[in-house]
Amino acid sequence: MNLPLLNNLSIYEERVRSLQTNNVLTWCSGCGNYGILNAVTHAMALENIGVEDAILCFDVGCNGNASHNIQAYTIHGLHGRVLSLAAGIKIADPTKTIIAFGGDGATFSEGVNHFVHSVRNNFPIVFIFHNNENYGLTTGQPSATTPCGAKMNAAPDGVSTQPINPLQFALSLNPSFVARTYSGNAQHMTATIQKGMQHKGFAFIEVLQACPTYNKETPDEWYAAHVKDIVEHPNYDNRDIWDARRIVEDLNDTFYIGVLYQNTDLPDFLSVQLSREGKLRLVDEVEHVSINNFY
Repeated sequence: MNLPLLNNLSIYEERVRSLQTNNVLTWCSGCGNYGILNAVTHAMALENIGVEDAILCFDVGCNGNASHNIQAYTIHGLHGRVLSLAAGIKIADPTKTIIAFGGDGATFSEGVNHFVHSVRNNFPIVFIFHNNENYGLTTGQPSATTPCGAKMNAAPDGVSTQPINPLQFALSLNPSFVARTYSGNAQHMTATIQKGMQHKGFAFIEVLQACPTYNKETPDEWYAAHVKDIVEHPNYDNRDIWDARRIVEDLNDTFYIGVLYQNTDLPDFLSVQLSREGKLRLVDEVEHVSINNFY
């Protein structure tokens, strides 16, 4: 997956720099979050999404450390609740690009209900799902996506339950956009996130992410040997949900990356709110109300 050629590289570089900060990055050496942050800033620059154009919503977890390392409007939500927060912001101001970030624990344990209804309602936001298969911030607890048998700090004898398959779960909910990418391939991540930003609906992007400190089962070298671009799959049709469901079943050998399913005919949440037609943004309807009479 190649990035498009730019007519004016200096403008692109300036856009990227405008999104960067001088804050010290505090992730572990080799963490996939470095690549993800880089891919997000480059995707925003390529889509000409500036500081004033977007709101980035972060869940609790290692992913949330990016909130002060990107020059943009950012907000932290409660653990597992980032999607309801992001949906509310988008409904209040549809003119903004909303990008939400969450980990595997927050998304498929604490916040699985919010994920279900975000897909079902097709909220027009981009959700970048960091899947490092453990609770890294709390030093190596197994999550809902940790493979059965994997030995973690909080499961030294190995995880005894079967994991949730995130993409299979998402595809069972009649989504409009499901993609997967890999934190070790910055160019592929950037292009995939761009496609999510261009989608009119809920864009679910799983990022297979190495956790070098707490997840020794799937290091970068393991992922590099197991990921494969969907463009290499003969006759694959990403408009066919059953093709997508078959391709994501494998959680052991081959992880196909790319846009695995997209339905551009499914209307997004905002487009079917007939009661809001012709009205101002909700943020413009907010008025100052004096509370002096309550004293």
